Amino acid sequence: MRVVAIVGMSGAGKSEIAGVFEENGFVRVRFGDLTDEELARRGLPQTEENESRIRRLLREEHGMSAYAKLNLPRIDSALERSRVVVDGLYSWEEYVLMKRHYGDSLCVVAVYSSPGARRRRLVSRPRRPLTVEQSISRDFDEIEKANKGGPIAMADVTIVNESSLEDLRQRTQELVRGSFK
Repeated sequence: MRVVAIVGMSGAGKSEIAGVFEENGFVRVRFGDLTDEELARRGLPQTEENESRIRRLLREEHGMSAYAKLNLPRIDSALERSRVVVDGLYSWEEYVLMKRHYGDSLCVVAVYSSPGARRRRLVSRPRRPLTVEQSISRDFDEIEKANKGGPIAMADVTIVNESSLEDLRQRTQELVRGSFK
């Protein structure tokens, strides 16, 4: 596989898994960078409300496949020198676009964590923490408005993240060594 896309709900561990792939020589393309760049361009602070608004605006302007469509040049450029891990594929439309573009060179890895485990992580994470209420609202938005369930259901591999960070990293390392070396 040349492109590995990580999918999962907020707080499930996508960035941790992507980091392990990156440590193993993959170039990371983080879809959320588009949101961060647009916030900076508009001079807006990184808040859950601003991020949500920018995600909605980008999808209104470019369609529900916006993040994949806008990141294809970055992914293709990175593929010239390395395999790529995509941190944070979201919508069904993004999945379809990526699958059509990369075909069998795309592998989707889902990370699953229960809502309670994710909420505990989101409240205490150092970067972009969410309140319990914000995390519940984001779950509903991601399922109902961002069509996030489809890519998770279509994943080639699923990692359950209900234990420690060390356990998640170890299981991801085993996956990388076993399937992607």
